[in-house]
Amino acid sequence: MTASELVALPAKEVLKRFKQKTLTPSDYLTACLSHIEQVNPQINALTAMDSDAAVKAAELATMRYAKGQPIGPLDGLPIGVKDLQDTKGLLTTHGSQRGRAYVPDADMPLVARLRAAGAIVLAKTNVPEMGAGGNSRNPVWGATANPFDANKLAGGSSGGSAAALAANLLPMCTGSDTGGSLRLPAALCGVPGYRPSVDVIAHPTRPVGWSGISVLGPMVRTIDDLLLMLDICQNADANDPLSIPAKAGRFGDITPRDLSGLRVGYSEDFGGAAVDQGIRETFKARVAHLAPHVKACVAVDMNLGDMDRVFDILRAESFVAAFDKGVQDTPEDFGPHIIENVELGQTFSLADRAWAHLEQTRILRKFNALMTEFDVILMPTVPVSPFEWTTSHPEMIDGTKMDIYYRWLALTYRGSLMGGPSITLPAGRDHHDMPFGLQLLGAVRGDEALLSIAKSVETLFAASPETARPVPDLQNIPPTQTDLRAFVTHPPIFKTDQGDESLALSTAV
Repeated sequence: MTASELVALPAKEVLKRFKQKTLTPSDYLTACLSHIEQVNPQINALTAMDSDAAVKAAELATMRYAKGQPIGPLDGLPIGVKDLQDTKGLLTTHGSQRGRAYVPDADMPLVARLRAAGAIVLAKTNVPEMGAGGNSRNPVWGATANPFDANKLAGGSSGGSAAALAANLLPMCTGSDTGGSLRLPAALCGVPGYRPSVDVIAHPTRPVGWSGISVLGPMVRTIDDLLLMLDICQNADANDPLSIPAKAGRFGDITPRDLSGLRVGYSEDFGGAAVDQGIRETFKARVAHLAPHVKACVAVDMNLGDMDRVFDILRAESFVAAFDKGVQDTPEDFGPHIIENVELGQTFSLADRAWAHLEQTRILRKFNALMTEFDVILMPTVPVSPFEWTTSHPEMIDGTKMDIYYRWLALTYRGSLMGGPSITLPAGRDHHDMPFGLQLLGAVRGDEALLSIAKSVETLFAASPETARPVPDLQNIPPTQTDLRAFVTHPPIFKTDQGDESLALSTAV
């Protein structure tokens, strides 16, 4: 097997070969590092790395497998961690000049669980500044490009993770999602991205602990790998009042759903969001591909309420909680998106906040009623094909002006309001020959049921060239016309520093 074939293997296959002693963690890591050296400069998905520590960790894992004594289900597997998430001893900048020398002295709980399972934290993955926005570029590391075309964006805020997976740099990465940070870049790069129900993975660094719009989640290349990672990451934490205790094997035993009895609802635009006509046509083709295999496939009205204003208020609330003091004290430390969100939050009153929580509850109850009629709701994940990464966001979609920079994420952030699970699956290519993501929404706390459906849809789509997961030609990535580090104004400082407490949060999108 060639090195390029080796790094393209799913995580479960790699781990299987470790156990069979047909592949060692050291040899696999060597292949990954060589591949990263060749490809990462073209897409800038990985930021801070600790190759020396990873090599040593892989050597220890190799010895454990030789003795038949792996320390956990991920022993020896190199992973990437989103640069909003603290990693002990590894530079964690949050894409902000305020964190360009910040080296945490402890892992965040999600990372700690993965490391305890044997995973080797090799690298951090790129993000927008403080996770604000759907384009992963920042003043510390620059921009992340799409592996299908380095002139296009990879999405955000988990853009580095999505691009790293699509380019086979790593087999498993972490992400987080408020308004689409897992789903958006996964769709744009052609990999699965899962937003679990709010109680599945403890998120004790959430700025507003009782608000469930921000969650943590896995990013991988297959649903089987997603289930493996999710089973390890599920947990409770006293500092996250919304989390619940893990149930051993909760996600490891999920089997594919029989599609013949499936009741499918679908919407092209999630209640009237702006969607490009080419994306609508691609979506309709995917629905038509699925329809003959299910019991029912019916168009549904997803206008559940004033979802945009609710999200504006709840999101702004978390930005004020996280960044208000910093913006007031040192506004020069923050980019325009952070300042814009804080200023928006300051325009809302207590009455606005009360209305938003009431409306969010009404939206949830309407969605719950809808889900008594359907097993899953389908829609596009992203309203446009990937555009140039030099553009922050689309200003116009299908004749509709975007009134704020994140409005183009309405297809994903509207689903965040219910607190339930949603997943994007790679489903072929769109009208511009770029990856197309199909979004599936499940019932609140219906994670197992949604993932069972996702396994079946993944299998069905993989059987057809039109709908199978697209794979980039990594030997011929169209090169970017603009230096990916052109936006760097405050490069990272590689030294140990205690950093600022205000960085201990994971705001996303």
